[in-house]
Formats: sequence, structure tokens, C-alpha cells
Amino acid sequence: MIDDYPLLTLLPPVLAIGLAVTTRKVLLSLGLGVVSAALLVADLSPVDTLEELWSAFAQIFWSDGELNTTYVYILIFTLALGVITAFVSMSGGTRAFADWAHERIRTRRGAIALPAALGGAIFVDDYFNALTVGQVSRPITDRHRVSRAKLTYLVDSTSAPVAVLMPFSSWGAYILGIFTPIIAASALTVSDLGAYVRAAAANYYAWAALLMVVLVVALNVDLGPMRREERRALEEGRTFEPGDDIPGQLSEDLPVHRPGAKRALVVPFALLVLGVLAGIVWSGVRASGSWAPLDLLADADVTWSLLVGAAPALLAALYYYSRDTASNPKFGRSTFGRGWWEGLRSMWPAVSILLLAWMLGSLIDSLGTGEYLGGLVEDSSLPTEWLVPVVFLVALAMAFATGTSWGSFGLLLPIAGGIVNAVEAPELLLPVLGAVLAGAVAGDHASPISDTTILSSTGAGCNVITHVTTQLPYVAVAVVAATAGYCGLALTGSTTIGFVVTMVVGAVVLLGARRLSPPLDALPDSDSEPRDAEPAY
Repeated sequence: MIDDYPLLTLLPPVLAIGLAVTTRKVLLSLGLGVVSAALLVADLSPVDTLEELWSAFAQIFWSDGELNTTYVYILIFTLALGVITAFVSMSGGTRAFADWAHERIRTRRGAIALPAALGGAIFVDDYFNALTVGQVSRPITDRHRVSRAKLTYLVDSTSAPVAVLMPFSSWGAYILGIFTPIIAASALTVSDLGAYVRAAAANYYAWAALLMVVLVVALNVDLGPMRREERRALEEGRTFEPGDDIPGQLSEDLPVHRPGAKRALVVPFALLVLGVLAGIVWSGVRASGSWAPLDLLADADVTWSLLVGAAPALLAALYYYSRDTASNPKFGRSTFGRGWWEGLRSMWPAVSILLLAWMLGSLIDSLGTGEYLGGLVEDSSLPTEWLVPVVFLVALAMAFATGTSWGSFGLLLPIAGGIVNAVEAPELLLPVLGAVLAGAVAGDHASPISDTTILSSTGAGCNVITHVTTQLPYVAVAVVAATAGYCGLALTGSTTIGFVVTMVVGAVVLLGARRLSPPLDALPDSDSEPRDAEPAY
């Protein structure tokens, strides 16, 4: 059936994404997408469909005769982070840190700037960024009545967009591995690192997304559904919609020790960051035998490094909990068990969504959705210079439909690079590669089935669909700006002119939208606690 009607390969992702946005029932929508994909792979055979469903699920845990460490380690880290958060909260560390930070970050704008700054600083890996920045920033943003939706947007918009621009990141190492044979087959005389830097300069979407973040922080731009979320946070003190499924949200009746100490939060999360970085360096050097940053990052096991960081962080959280609550009669063995249970329970929504998203991604890969979209580029007869905006839009569609930017990189970069090398247009090679990177990040950024979208929502404690719908207007502005930039590049042949067009169009459109939707009047900073904030506050 798929061979006769290849357009059907788009049906499962379109069904899952469309239902998720319209019904806000993420698990149901993903489940229907998974079943529809399995039916198409099995050619509508019920028995074969069940086999495909089991295979897609089992591959998450066991693949190619061994443990699938990439997915399993992410799941373990996510659950461990929930437990760490629970015990940090119960020990009073979260509240104490919020009180301490509230004295130093006195304005709402400062609270909004914090996750943006942290997101830019922690660029080594998008998963690590997505989960930790939200966790650290949430006590401060909740206290200053910043909606969870805006926090999640800031986290998501400074994870992948920053990581993809940095050669010294897990993203950079992976992309350089794909770049090497493409550059070697071209007429360009440039190093792999030089090629990456020049392609990053043509990654207009990532730059436009970061421009959006700067303008949102500086000018308080609230577009579309984000305006609704911010209004409720400001006027009612509710940082998220009551009744929404919130991944990473602890139970409101979980006991909290008072007075707590901020070190009960600072030390575990500091150990988490240092442990992850140490794990990346150790695994990279061990595998590559080199201390060169690019070499060790290329061979580092990032997901294993997440566990290396989680272990001392969890031990530190348990230590401070035991020490600080020892004299409090409200805490005992049952409370200790509740901490474990509530921590694991808080992350179960995220784990469930991740499992279904990974299953859908596996089945979509079997359907050949990415190959179908990539073939559209290969079969196009457009003038070579217009390949730049075309591959941007195709990469966007591919990543949006499949929920993976890395998969889009792996498939589309060689195709696009091969086309440019075949027509002997070396001056366009790096802009084309940059456009692929940009489109893949944009599609991943907007997709509700993307793992980074899910993990950003988890770290910040925001409903996944709320995050997607509130982020889409900003993604749309950045996509329009990047598309205009690539059209400018195609017309002039200048990467610089394309970059300038991107920045100008992005700024003009966002500022124009701001004039139509003036900033909400911020309430005076108050010591009163948001009614739906975590119980630690």
C-alpha cells in the first residue's frame, strides 16, 4: 500500500500532531498515531500490526541484541530527576532557594532573563539543558508570577538553537561527523571546523529563534495563547491551568521542612552539572583517546553521562533530607517512601509520552516518511540557488513529522550535499547545509512529538500541548524570518545579506505584533505565593 501511495507515510504524524493540538489529549493522540503507523507498516494485517507494535516498544529497551542505552538512560535520568526534586522540596531546599533568589532577583524581567541566560550558558547538550534549566529556574519564575508556558518557551528556545550553533557540543560533534565526507567530496578548501562555523552562520532559524528570546526578555512580548497564560499568572497567581496534566509536578500535600537551607538545592544540582560534564569528558577521552574537545565530544556517551551526574545529585538530596528533617516529627519512614513514590509519579506523564513518541518515531522510520520527503528534494528541478530555501522547508516538514532533528540531519544533509556537489556549485554547499540544520531545528522545535519538546515541558513543569501552542507563534515568526533570509540569499548569493534580512524581518514582525498586542500590565512584585506553585514555596 505504501509503495503505491507514498503520501500515506505522512498520515500517522499528521494524525498524531493534529489530534494532540485539537484535543489536548497527548497520550490518546500519540497512541492513535502509533496504531495507524503500525497498520500501514503491516499493510493492514491485524496480526502483523500487533507484532509491529510490540517490536516498536521492545526496541526502546533492547535493540540489536543489547540494551538500548540511549533511551533507557534518558528514562532513568528523568525518573531520578523527579526523585531528586521531591527530596529537595521536602527538605525545604526549594523554598529556601526561592526566598534567597527572590531577594536578589527583584523584578519579573530578571526572573524571565534567568532561564534564558542559563540556557545559553549550558550548551553542551540539549537534553541536559532542557531538564535542568527549568528545574533550577522554576522556583524563581513561579515566585515572580511568570507562567510555566513562558518558562518552557525560554528553556526550549535556548536548548537546541544554542546547541546546534556550537561546534563544541554533542550536536556539533554529531553534525561534524556527517559533514566530513560531504566536504571531502566537494571543491571547497576548508577545514571541517571552518565548514561548521560557516554553515552555522547560515543557520538562520537558530539565530532568529535566539533573537526572539532576546526581544521577549527585553520587551515582554506575549503573542497569541502565551498572552492568556501570562495574564492568568499575573492576575491570579496561577502559573499553569488548574486541571492540566503537568509532568514533573509534585503532589501539593507533600510535607515540607521549615526552615530549609538553600544548599539542599544548590549542592545537588551543582553536583548534577559537574557530574554530567565529568561524564562527558571521561567517556569521550576513554573512547577517543584524545583530550581535543571535538574528538572527545564526538565519542562521548552523553546519556551515560546524565546518569553519572544524577547519582551524586540523588545522594546529596537524600543526605540533606535525612540531615535536615531528622529532628522534625512530621518526617519518618513513611514520608521517606512517599518522597520516592511522588518523585517517580511526577515524572510518569513525561515517561509515558516519551515511550509513545519513540514508538511513533520508530514506526515512521519504517514507513519511510523521511525518505519520501528527502526524495522530493532529489527529484526537484529548481534552479540550484533556490535549493537553499527549499531544503529549509523540507527539513522543517521532515523534523516536524518525525519529531527528530538528528534523524533529519542524518538523512537530508547527505542528500542536499550530494545534489550541490553534483551540480558543481561549491559556493552554495555550506549555505545549503546550514539551511538543512535550520529547518530540522525549526521542525523539531514546533513538533509535539519531539523528545526535546517533551523534556523541556517536563523540566519546566508545563503541559506539553500548552507549551506547543504557546510557542508556535514565536516559531512561526522565526520561520518567516528565516525563509525571507534564504530567499534573500538565493537572490543575491550573499550569506551576510540573507542573515541581515532574517534579523530585520524577525525584529519587524515581532515588534509589529507587539504593537497589536501591547505588553500586559505587570502587577507589583509581591511576597504572596502563587496558589498553584509547588508546595515547597
